[in-house]
Amino acid sequence: MFNDNGSFLLALFEFFLFFAWFMCLFWVLGDVFRSKDLGGGAKTLWVIFVIVIPWLGILVYLIVRGHGMQDRQMQQAQEIQAAQASYIKSVASSSGSATTQIADAKGLLDSGAITPAEFEQIKAKALAS
Repeated sequence: MFNDNGSFLLALFEFFLFFAWFMCLFWVLGDVFRSKDLGGGAKTLWVIFVIVIPWLGILVYLIVRGHGMQDRQMQQAQEIQAAQASYIKSVASSSGSATTQIADAKGLLDSGAITPAEFEQIKAKALAS
């Protein structure tokens, strides 16, 4: 397959270039589809350009639109973090802590709304979770 060390090194270099192009392709395509200021037609043209003329397409994209890539990536990360924080707050506040549940149950017991046996059930359930 390889006649000498030179052909092996050349094949290794070609593999490296292909792998580097593949990584850059996903990086650029991710930015194209993340971008909210491009319409569908412009996204299609960028995708075709980057795939049909590989290295030139990536270099032109980086020159033309590279200045905003970091901003778009940071904006997406902030949106994901805000959504995650919102979800965590909604889940944490809906169940309440064990002390809050026991205090509420004690208030119901004192008012006569529940029996002592029901209070013990609620208390055991709150402490178990």
